[in-house]
Amino acid sequence: MQPVQTNPILIRGGRVHDAVTPEAKLVDILLENGRIAAIGAGLAAPDGCEIADAAGLDVWPGFVDAHTHIGLDGSGIGYEGRDYNEMNDICSPQLRGIDGINPRDPSFAAARSAGVTCVCTGPGSANVLGGTFLAIKTVGDRVDDMVVKDPAAMKCAFGENPKRVYRDKCDSTRMSTAAILRGALAAARDYVARKQAANGDPAKLPAYNQKWEALLPVLDGSIPLKAHAHQANDIFTALRIAREFGVRITLEHVTEGHLIAGDLAREKDVPMAVGPTLTHASKFELQNKSWATPGVLAKAGCQVSIITDNSVIPQQYLPLCAGMAVKAGMDPFAALQAITINPARHIGVADRVGSIQVGKDADLVLTDGSPFEVMTEVRAVYIDGVRAAGPQ
Repeated sequence: MQPVQTNPILIRGGRVHDAVTPEAKLVDILLENGRIAAIGAGLAAPDGCEIADAAGLDVWPGFVDAHTHIGLDGSGIGYEGRDYNEMNDICSPQLRGIDGINPRDPSFAAARSAGVTCVCTGPGSANVLGGTFLAIKTVGDRVDDMVVKDPAAMKCAFGENPKRVYRDKCDSTRMSTAAILRGALAAARDYVARKQAANGDPAKLPAYNQKWEALLPVLDGSIPLKAHAHQANDIFTALRIAREFGVRITLEHVTEGHLIAGDLAREKDVPMAVGPTLTHASKFELQNKSWATPGVLAKAGCQVSIITDNSVIPQQYLPLCAGMAVKAGMDPFAALQAITINPARHIGVADRVGSIQVGKDADLVLTDGSPFEVMTEVRAVYIDGVRAAGPQ
C-alpha cells in the first residue's frame, strides 16, 4: 500500500526554495491530505497538526529525474535484475515499463534518502522503439500505487546502441535506424486511417496490431517520443522525423547539445534532458561529454533537465550532478529548476510536482544546506505528505 497522510503537518520556519522564484523565503508550509494546503509566514496550526521545526534548514521541492531505469535495472542483483532492454525485437513499442518495475529495488530507498521523490522510468535504448516510460513516486510496495502518469512517453533510440545490439540482424547504420522508425510511424498512421475508414464496422476494421495500437498516443499527441540521442547528427535526425510525422518529442542525453545550442534554442517546444555525465566517456558518441552542457543550453534559452539515467549514475546522486553543472558555470537557480520543475514539465507532471506551490503534491526535502554540496545532509523527505526519509 502507498503510505497515506493522516494528520496535517506544519513545516515551520524553513528557508523555502520554491523553484519558481530565485529568492528563498522564510515561510511555513501546511501539508494536508497529501497536498500543499498553504504557504505563508506565521501559519496557524490546525487541530491535531504535527509541527516540524525547520528553523535553520532549507526546504526544497522533491527532486525529479526525467530519465531513469530505476526498478527495471536492479541494484546489486546482476543480469537477473535487468529488465530494461528487450533484445529480441528492434521495434517493440508495445512494451510497457510498468510491467517490469520492482518497487523493492534498493535503488528506491537510496533515491528517497537523497530527496529524489519522483522519477520517469522505462525501457533502455537497445531498440529503435522500446516501449513506454511512466512517472512514479519513489515510495510504495506496489507500482500501481506509485504511478503519477502512465504512459508518460514512448522510448525511441538513435546512434550506437541499436546498431550495436542488432548489427548482425537488421540494423548496422544510422540510416537503417531512421528507416525503421519511419516505417513504424508510417504503418501506425496507416493503421489509424484504416480504423477511421471502417467507421466502427467490425468487418472493415484492420486486424488488431499491438505495436501500432501502442503508437496511437504518439500519433495523436497524447505522449511524446522520448528520443535517446547523444551526437548532434542523431539529435537532428530525431527532430527531423518528429517534424515529418507531426509528433511531439523530447530529447534525452543531448551530449553534444553545447555544440549546437543555437539550433536547439530555436526548438521552443522540445524539452531536453542532459546526462548521464558523472561517468567515463565509454563510447565514441560520448567523446564530447561535458558538465558545461546543461548550463550552455539553459543560457541559450532551452528547457533543460539534468538526469542520472539510473543505474548509469546511482539515483541518489541527482543533486550532486546539478552541483557539478553549477561548478561548470550553470546558474544555481537554473540548476535547481533542472532537477525540479523542468523535469516535471519534461514528463508532463508539472501540475503535481516540481515546485512548492499550493495545491501540488506534498513532496518536500529538508536539508542543512545546498543539496549541490557533497557534505550537505538531508534531514527529512516528505512524499505525498508522509515522512519517507530522515530521522523519525
